[in-house]
Amino acid sequence: MTTSRLSAALGVLLASALVHTGLAPAAAAAPTGSGHAYRPAAAPAQYLYSSIGDFDTEVKPLIDRPDIAGVQVVVPWKALEPQKDQYDFSKIEEALAYLQARHKKLFVQVQDRFFSAPTRLPSYLLTDPAYAGGAAPTTNENGLGPGEPGAVAAQWNPEVRHRFQSLLEALADRFDGRLAGVNLPETATEVDVAKDRSGYTDESYFRAELDNMAFGAKVFKRTKFIQYVNFWPGEWNNDHGRMAKTFEFAKAHGVGLGGPDVLPNRQAQMENSYPFFERNRGSLPLVAMAVQEPDFEYTNPTTGKPYTKQEFVDFGGRRLGADVMFWATSAPWLHQPAS
Repeated sequence: MTTSRLSAALGVLLASALVHTGLAPAAAAAPTGSGHAYRPAAAPAQYLYSSIGDFDTEVKPLIDRPDIAGVQVVVPWKALEPQKDQYDFSKIEEALAYLQARHKKLFVQVQDRFFSAPTRLPSYLLTDPAYAGGAAPTTNENGLGPGEPGAVAAQWNPEVRHRFQSLLEALADRFDGRLAGVNLPETATEVDVAKDRSGYTDESYFRAELDNMAFGAKVFKRTKFIQYVNFWPGEWNNDHGRMAKTFEFAKAHGVGLGGPDVLPNRQAQMENSYPFFERNRGSLPLVAMAVQEPDFEYTNPTTGKPYTKQEFVDFGGRRLGADVMFWATSAPWLHQPAS
């Protein structure tokens, strides 16, 4: 599937590298029961997760399951804005109509980063000198070594960010109140600074992402707006305070948070976003966690077997406070009869 990504393995690689070099900060203490009561609400709603291009082949065969509440589709920026100021929301409209007829809901992830070629950003961003290249190259290293080079939109360039926020505003004008949620992709990225010509810095990237969060929450008044947060470049274990600031900023601006991986008690995640989800259970407008393709390759160190659906749900919902969980359509339980 075109939606597969590498940040889970990237986090493990970074953790290993920092430990071996003696640079890893001490693990953040996980919150205890005192002062952090578990959310007693019902289990998180279960959704499918797919690229918009795979909707017909991957989503339609599974969507009528009674245990599935809806779908999250990932849509590249270029598909939504094929030419400057010319928006094409037809695929979202088609998916929404199909789901509404079945009393199912739709979340849309607006994708501005790509873990392999081609880079599906609008051509004008990449060619017009006003946007200084429009994107930065990424290395996408993982636990097996270097992956394919990818790219991330240069949101730290104010002109690029203005174009992205124009897209969000156009989406809100069309879909606010009609979609269950709109989310931005994960914060983890590895810009190849040796090849970058866009002026990237870790701090400028961080500030740009917060600006997009605030803008999205402003234009989406009835549809939930969500930012995926897992790692911040140049930070480990909140040693620059960015992770803490993200959660406080989200609460102040009414932004939901989530993440692209549910990996129970994995060191890399436990030293970055996971403790903050635990500490902030019940205080965010929405928490949305995704169980994506790489997550099924991990094994529970206690059992030596792949994580079960229940183990993912217990950790994502009970520990991290997820209200909704998005499942890659390759999840084994989706290919068994609904209970």
